[in-house]
Amino acid sequence: MFYKFLLVIIFITLFWGETMGVEIKLEKPSLKGKLSVEEAIKDRQTIRSFKDKALSISQLSQLAWAAYGITHKGFYKTVPSAGALYPSDIFFIIGKGGVKGIEPGVYHYIPEGHLLKLILSRDKREIVARASLSQMWMMEAPIMILITVEYRRVTRKYGERGIRYAHIEAGHIGQNIFLQAESLGLSCGIVGAFYDDKIKEVLNLPKNFEPLIIMPVGYKK
Repeated sequence: MFYKFLLVIIFITLFWGETMGVEIKLEKPSLKGKLSVEEAIKDRQTIRSFKDKALSISQLSQLAWAAYGITHKGFYKTVPSAGALYPSDIFFIIGKGGVKGIEPGVYHYIPEGHLLKLILSRDKREIVARASLSQMWMMEAPIMILITVEYRRVTRKYGERGIRYAHIEAGHIGQNIFLQAESLGLSCGIVGAFYDDKIKEVLNLPKNFEPLIIMPVGYKK
């Protein structure tokens, strides 16, 4: 009986503990790139075919910061937000071998501290692609970036109009990701067709977080 109990404890430690509380401090973002804004705008394309090539932690760090990082006064972020309420959250779905030095899994980006927090281990790209109306090309990308919104953060002040403001913010985040990826020599796809409830379930998202955009990112094939 004791050994059965011990095995249960080991199982919980390995599989539950593995998914809780692991944090990865990201590199300080660079504020000067090799590509001008104009060049990034001109070259930006939506890509649906990716090389099997890993990103660096530096690239991941820069993408996270461009999406929703802190810019000044310890609070303001890289995108405009109605009332500076910031209803969005960013999640990274990292595949096996997707980022050098980082294990596959689903990570929540925490702007305060510029770090990733592991919420689910293992490669979830295939199940996300299947939940996205079986757009299996998404699996080729080493990482996917998920933009979510918690509407109540903004509707509590602006009512139903806040839903529009949240969507405007998500658009700014998506464009930041597109342009930053281009500057880093990477490319992005963008997906809005998926089963919301399924994505929330398979990625273990908080109840009030609604998925809006999934952006596969990697090297263009």
